[in-house]
Amino acid sequence: MALSWRSWLANEGSKHLFLFFWLSLNVWLFGKTFLLYNQGLQYYYLHQMLGLGLCVSRASASVLNLNCCLVLLPMCRVLLAFLRGSQKVASKKTRRLLDKSKTFHVTCGVTICIFSVLHVAAHLVNALNFSENYNEEYVTLNAANYRGEDPRKLLFATVPGLTGVIMVLVLFLMCTASTYAIRVSNYDIFWYTHNLFFVFYMLLMLHVSGGVLKYQTNLEEHPPGCFNPNKTFRQNLTVPKAFEELFPASATEPFPEDLPVPEPFVQNSFMRVCSEEPKFQSHFPETWLWISGPLCLYCVERLYRYIRSSKPVTITSVTAHPANVLEVRMVKEDFEARPGQYVILHCPRVSALESHPFTLTMCPTDTKATFGVHLKVVGDWTERFRDLLLLHSNQDTEILPIFQQRRYPKLYVDGPFGSPFEESLNYEVSLCVAGGIGVTPFASVLNTLLDGWKCYKLRRLYFIWVCRDIESFRWFADLLCMLHNKLWQENRPDYINIQLYLSQTDGIQKIIGEKYQALNSRLLIGRPRWKLLFDDIAKCNRRKTIGVFCCGPNKISKILHKLSNSSNSYGTRFEYNKESFS
Repeated sequence: MALSWRSWLANEGSKHLFLFFWLSLNVWLFGKTFLLYNQGLQYYYLHQMLGLGLCVSRASASVLNLNCCLVLLPMCRVLLAFLRGSQKVASKKTRRLLDKSKTFHVTCGVTICIFSVLHVAAHLVNALNFSENYNEEYVTLNAANYRGEDPRKLLFATVPGLTGVIMVLVLFLMCTASTYAIRVSNYDIFWYTHNLFFVFYMLLMLHVSGGVLKYQTNLEEHPPGCFNPNKTFRQNLTVPKAFEELFPASATEPFPEDLPVPEPFVQNSFMRVCSEEPKFQSHFPETWLWISGPLCLYCVERLYRYIRSSKPVTITSVTAHPANVLEVRMVKEDFEARPGQYVILHCPRVSALESHPFTLTMCPTDTKATFGVHLKVVGDWTERFRDLLLLHSNQDTEILPIFQQRRYPKLYVDGPFGSPFEESLNYEVSLCVAGGIGVTPFASVLNTLLDGWKCYKLRRLYFIWVCRDIESFRWFADLLCMLHNKLWQENRPDYINIQLYLSQTDGIQKIIGEKYQALNSRLLIGRPRWKLLFDDIAKCNRRKTIGVFCCGPNKISKILHKLSNSSNSYGTRFEYNKESFS
């Protein structure tokens, strides 16, 4: 399969180039700081004590400052939604980069882990060198109290050491709980440990306040390696024993100020005369300058989100659909959303702290204020949430949806937040592929088109939905039929191309009901032949740019991603987008 570099640049190239730039920036920053501490005269005496441990620890610290500064920005969901939806970012390519915010967040997190290992290893060497290379000449330069002091005291009995140890433990918990296996098996562990980031940042503020590493402040008065007539001369010159007996005070008296310096020392080109002893000062803690801005921005956004979501929504209806799917429709004052966006639901009776994101399947419009979500009942949270909403949890097995009239628990909605599927209406041609419950982002798009499609750029929509069982198609069968009938009445039957695929079946299946006849004719058995599908779409849309949107299993996503990057003989370019909650 030939690779189209133009398609690759549109789909993956921008992300890869950005990641390459980010990696290069971190390496450059590490190298620049390493050379500064390795060659800088202000660190001459400290480097004599610590060696390369000083350079590696400070270089890794500079990289950690940068990544700890930026790792929070991709999690500012309100800011990202504002940039995506307010047209402040006019370029579609730049807006698509915003959809990679989770990737950037993970990249910063991995970078923090890697350079934290370097930072810890370097400081372990530094603690040993502080103990073994105790400088008795310049006592203020030492972190140890005496030569041979147990290095463990520097690690566990000082503020920088103790906070560093705790930070390593917190970072270890956050990293291990972020692995795919733990996130899938127990999302609660991931959620609770990830919120330890606030503890991590508070410890980071304290960690840099110890002032362990010092630099020389008077380089002009005392260049490193210079000759001090009052000290160096009497320490390095050997006085004959006969002169010591005649002039016992000659070894201790200071060099007279009016007496010229001996000629050999003045003429030595490798030595300068200094006028005073070196003075050392702790570094001003710069870490708070790096992280205070993003941290304050994140905290302000969280406060804004808390205030915005403090008022519970009014649940208007709850529908139990087949295959363990629950539909919840709600009303909230001044709630606005765009098709493709998602919200975060929080039900205190289910969990006091836990919240979960769900894509909107219905957005409020000028004529109706109702919005809704469809959620798949998998896991403890959704099971408890369903049991609170429905009188009997087994009612989701009924053939037709059942509406429950009861007093619902309090439900809080945070959002909406942006997603790649907002762009589906900004292409002239879009290909939307859903796998199972992954149809939810496209449901809001279909609902929006049902209200009116002429105001959008979209002129042709290919909708592919793959499910394992026939009952799953009932979730949005009514919506698909209504949209199909509307377009036929408006003489635009070619506006949407619906293809439903039933991947597992025991025989010929149909969506029961006369009103679903339009869908029965579009129901196919088996899996889509993706290569033929892409070729057919490319042939019908020559020299056009087609937006490809996928929400489903990773296997389908990888196939579509690969096909989007491949070339074709029709000059058609495919731009790939994938759902990814931040």
